Amino acid sequence: QVQLVESGGGLVQAGGSLRLSCAVSGSISRIYAMGWYRQAPGKQRELVAVLTSGGTTNYADSVKGRFTISRDNANKGYLQMNSLKPEDTAVYYCNADVWTTMDTRRGYWGQGTQVTVSS
Repeated sequence: QVQLVESGGGLVQAGGSLRLSCAVSGSISRIYAMGWYRQAPGKQRELVAVLTSGGTTNYADSVKGRFTISRDNANKGYLQMNSLKPEDTAVYYCNADVWTTMDTRRGYWGQGTQVTVSS
């Protein structure tokens, strides 16, 4: 089994910053891509940022220049969010593409962390 636990969400004023973390644990052989998604009330879940194992990043147009995705060598991913706007308010989910010790590969999701940006 593989578990993803997000942290770092909260309430912040517009223009502020937050740093989300995603800890991946369990039966991990290798983590390929890690990504962050978000879902606002009444809207579909959307991709915010993704980081491949090769170091390639991809961002939603709405967050380019404000958000930065990264990861460390300890199976932990991050999303640095600067210049936050009220429209960034959503539940943020971490996703990891994992090759497990059971020789299976699939995507796993965290439980989500709420980010609320007040105007």
